Amino acid sequence: MNAAAETFPQLLAALAAEHGDRRTAVREKRYGIWKPLSWGVYHRRVCSFAHGLAALGLGRGEVVAVLGDNRPEWVMAELAIQSLGGACVGLYPDGVVEEVAHVLTHAEVRVVVAEDQEQVDKLIELIDAGRLPTVERVVYYDPRGLEHYELPVLTEFTAVEEAGDAYEAEHPGWLDEQVAAGRGGDVAILCTTSGTTGKPKLAELTHANLLSMGRSLMAIDPIGPDDEFTSFLPLAWIGEQMLALACSLQVGFALSFPEDASTVRTDLREIGPQVMFSPPRIWESMLSQVQVRLEEAGWVKRRVFAWAYKVGDQVAGLRVRGQRPGAGLRLAHAVADAVGLRPVRDQLGLARIAHAYTGGAPLGPDVFRFFHALGVNLKQIYGQTEICGIAVLHRDDDVRFATVGTPLPGTDLHVADDGEILLRSVAVFAGYHRNPEATAQAMTTDGWLRTGDAGYIDDGHLVVIDRAKDVLQAADGTRFSPAFVENKLKFSQYVEEAVVFGGGDLRYVTAMITIDMDTVGTWAEREKLSYTTYTDLAQREAVYALVAAHIARANADLPEGARVRRFVLLHKQLDADDEELTRTRKVRRSVISDRYGEIIDALYTDADSVTITATVTYQDGSTVKRSIPLALWSMDDVEPPEPVRPGQLVWSSG
Repeated sequence: MNAAAETFPQLLAALAAEHGDRRTAVREKRYGIWKPLSWGVYHRRVCSFAHGLAALGLGRGEVVAVLGDNRPEWVMAELAIQSLGGACVGLYPDGVVEEVAHVLTHAEVRVVVAEDQEQVDKLIELIDAGRLPTVERVVYYDPRGLEHYELPVLTEFTAVEEAGDAYEAEHPGWLDEQVAAGRGGDVAILCTTSGTTGKPKLAELTHANLLSMGRSLMAIDPIGPDDEFTSFLPLAWIGEQMLALACSLQVGFALSFPEDASTVRTDLREIGPQVMFSPPRIWESMLSQVQVRLEEAGWVKRRVFAWAYKVGDQVAGLRVRGQRPGAGLRLAHAVADAVGLRPVRDQLGLARIAHAYTGGAPLGPDVFRFFHALGVNLKQIYGQTEICGIAVLHRDDDVRFATVGTPLPGTDLHVADDGEILLRSVAVFAGYHRNPEATAQAMTTDGWLRTGDAGYIDDGHLVVIDRAKDVLQAADGTRFSPAFVENKLKFSQYVEEAVVFGGGDLRYVTAMITIDMDTVGTWAEREKLSYTTYTDLAQREAVYALVAAHIARANADLPEGARVRRFVLLHKQLDADDEELTRTRKVRRSVISDRYGEIIDALYTDADSVTITATVTYQDGSTVKRSIPLALWSMDDVEPPEPVRPGQLVWSSG
């Protein structure tokens, strides 16, 4: 770690000087082959692109946007504009044109770096419509399908690098001066907030913000230069920025970029990363994968895993409390790990994992417990974009499944009289871009960041209840977190998303659930249940009964007032493109309540079904309105859950 370096580009230059072409900085999988780049090559390409941006007229204070999946060119473009004293704003590759237009216009972006034809087409549509008045150049780095596009606004990434080399020849030493002039207080990135209540804001995060929080994380969990990190979550997300750049550049560990989204699991197994930071949906998906494989496995394999899991759970329960297992249990655990746990970790790409984190949203205690029993030392990170995504973290041998840990060094934590969690740190953002009013609302007069989350301190650990505005009070006076109930429901491999309603004038708790098409579809095939579409499958009585049994298991762990009494299986999956989820897959509750008000109202009647009118959009863009009947189920009619079978993953969170 170079103590004199204040910015990402300065750290990159130091690593290139130290390692040259002797160590791998980045590797990318193309056509099934991993292609490495050394620190020297990585640095030279960043410099070429930075010179190319200068040739396009960009300089200090400018903002460049990057739109696409994770590739070496993504981070090169970011480091290049930062080398000139500018900032980068990342866009989610699945963002619709309205979101893209909002961010690019608000940030006054002149140059956009786009991955491929899909993203270029999105931008051209906006440019042709006159909705991107500031954009002058679109640079693409995957030319497939773009060979015959003859638009003056388009330039290939390699062409910018070549122009940069020519610019460098005419201005030797100029870029070194620009990089040296960088200061920690310079804005490094504009990071979109989650946007659960409206359009996302752009948080200005400086190099000092990002690097200081990276140092604080690694002071608790040391990460070394020989560790590996596989970058597969959007680089527009603050969590990916922290590991792939703020931490990587300080210690010099390598980044690996999978071939595409469909190969991530295979690529994780091949790389075997030691470091992983993912939102709950990734860990929940892994759990569902294990649950499905167990159901498909033979009786012997289920019994072996059930025994191995039981032993792993006992060991994990001791270790998270800082206790050492006895000799007999250690021996049993060694056998259990060899025959039942390690093979599962390997299948998930977690064979070498040493630093496993979850953040961005609460992870259910049951999911936490599963991974610890499996032998993965998973830790919750709590933070927000405005504080670089990290502020509170579990410590080794002090992981409590219902908490998010204790503050990192340099972070102050306070719970206000009204229960709101407040944070203070040098990592707190510089403000919202071109939005001083929102910046003022986000801070207290004495410098604390308002999180908007409700919580409390339990023996030094922070317990996050929910968003303060979302905490509900049941009819019997029970206060409960919808997110906690939803996580209990989502522990089922058959539930993709759950949204809970209740509190106020509503007499009891209800849930709107979307099924996991893959796992329910597999179950349906095994049960010889035919279906045609997602809607058809979701409305089958057998599927309702399947989900109801899992709700009953979740209810058994909940206080009476927070138990789900009635539920509906939605006719469609919740979609970020429909503004029902954020790009990080957080539920937009206000949108759900407004859009599905008719269904929610029906859940609080004695009706056993409700018919809605839905607009169906086909691939050719045509639409048709359809009347869809949805069944409404009461949990009063559901028998208590069956005893747990060997190999089933069903626990109480305690």
